[in-house]
Amino acid sequence: MKKLLTSSTLALAAMVGTASADDISACLITKTDTNPFFVKMREGAEAKAAELGITLNSYAGKVDGDHETQVAAIETCIANGANGILLTASDTSSIVPAVQQARDAGLVVIALDTPLEPINAADMTFATDNFLAGELIGQWAAAALGDDAANAKIAMLDLGVSQPTVGVLRDQGFLQGFGIELGDPNKWGDETDPRIVGNDVTAGNEEGGRKAMENLLAKDPSINVVYTINEPAAAGAYEALKSFGRENDVLIVSVDGGCPGVADVKDGVIGATSQQYPLLMASKGIEAIAAWAKDGVKPQATDGKDFFDTGVALVTDHPVDGVESVDTAKGADLCWG
Repeated sequence: MKKLLTSSTLALAAMVGTASADDISACLITKTDTNPFFVKMREGAEAKAAELGITLNSYAGKVDGDHETQVAAIETCIANGANGILLTASDTSSIVPAVQQARDAGLVVIALDTPLEPINAADMTFATDNFLAGELIGQWAAAALGDDAANAKIAMLDLGVSQPTVGVLRDQGFLQGFGIELGDPNKWGDETDPRIVGNDVTAGNEEGGRKAMENLLAKDPSINVVYTINEPAAAGAYEALKSFGRENDVLIVSVDGGCPGVADVKDGVIGATSQQYPLLMASKGIEAIAAWAKDGVKPQATDGKDFFDTGVALVTDHPVDGVESVDTAKGADLCWG
């Protein structure tokens, strides 16, 4: 049941351009509060809010995909008179009406990491170029395999069934980087290249990665390349491969760049990962809410893109020609979690 908003609440939420730092409040709404990526995002938001004297309230879904809890959190933020919301949406299209409700009430809404569908449903998106992140690991995997890339057997360990999402961007970027023709770039699983054994979903966690890997190995035990949506899923995939005695002859690539993931690259569990920077996303988002509350100024996109690009770097100890990368020592300096 939706909460009723009084006219005085809406008026309070709509006031911008006159707030002092002590009067500014912000909300952070993440997919979960357990994934290290979102933990670091919250830490970044909390640190910047404390620095600027902004009140921050944090909310999260119970699991990845918990759309209803995120909607309820948006309604709470509106009712409490927040100036802005930082959001990583579990369902990028279904959340749009709630986001519009917040914007109509005068809040600035900034998507972090995961663009909404359409992307302009939020006032701005602060994110990694997730397609590029996938493309980098796809290019690296193809180059690492060399001539054997033509006969690869690829397992695609995705996030969830909701599309389009950040998971679709990473998936499609990987395939393009590997040299596979895409179907609809807003979907995964519609490609016809015979090198793709199949797609399965992981919910972005280790147990999901293990189960998805087992399912795809049952379909084709000769899999030799594994794309994973993130490093927890990669860790689960590795454990499944290990139980089949395949851990040393399968190439795993991933995205995130958390400290455990970089350690897995160093240890040979993951061949390469694309590192993103959630702390920067969140801190920039808090700064943007402060600017909106004080001056009514909204953040601007990176030149040539429809979002604010917070950067990505390929991390591997086995560099290949034509793909820029950093080693795990550098990745450990920049990692999170």
